[in-house]
Amino acid sequence: MSDRRAKKLSYTIDVAILTRVRSELAVLLWRSAEGREKWCLPWDGPRAGEALEASAGRIGMAVLGTEPAWMEQIGAFGDGKRHPVDSDISVGYALLVPMGTPSPVGGNYAWFPLSDVPQLAPRQKVVLDSALVEVRSRIDHAPVAFKLLPQMFTLTELQQMYELLLGKRLHKASFRRALQGAWLVEPTDEWRSEGRGRPAQLYRYAPRKRRPAQRGIRLDLLSS
Repeated sequence: MSDRRAKKLSYTIDVAILTRVRSELAVLLWRSAEGREKWCLPWDGPRAGEALEASAGRIGMAVLGTEPAWMEQIGAFGDGKRHPVDSDISVGYALLVPMGTPSPVGGNYAWFPLSDVPQLAPRQKVVLDSALVEVRSRIDHAPVAFKLLPQMFTLTELQQMYELLLGKRLHKASFRRALQGAWLVEPTDEWRSEGRGRPAQLYRYAPRKRRPAQRGIRLDLLSS
């Protein structure tokens, strides 16, 4: 993410890195000195011979210091909308990291809740909005909720993550029955206190290799 204004890029790879911060989804933004806006999505130009997915992974690794838990291309964006370095096209990627992932040190990055994102360049705003749509659309076909959680989690935390992504409450008993039927988690020998009452058992994502064709949780049946 160096200064590329001296040589206009034909396209950039723009990444929307998402996680949960407290009770909201949040995006990691970079303090920019290259556009009209103070903050922007991390981006970079391609390197010679580098595939698009490798470029997105490289940007994520450079920002986070570790590989993202999940990554998906969300499309190419142009339509004359302004980019921080005025590239012609942006290839957008959605990246997920577990909640609790700190922002990189140095003060140039910060997590912003999606309800309070500062002004972005118009094209990057479209990339961010499209990333959120993509993540939510994949919830019943890919383990996106699990990628936003630490390796071990309680079933309450898992349900809360599904509710956050869906934007609606789920019925607790129905959710747990559907989760059991989907064969996606297994219990561990560890427990964690969740306030008053008995400690909650910790689980991990461990889908069985042999299971029925249904890949996700029947979320359409679980609204409270």
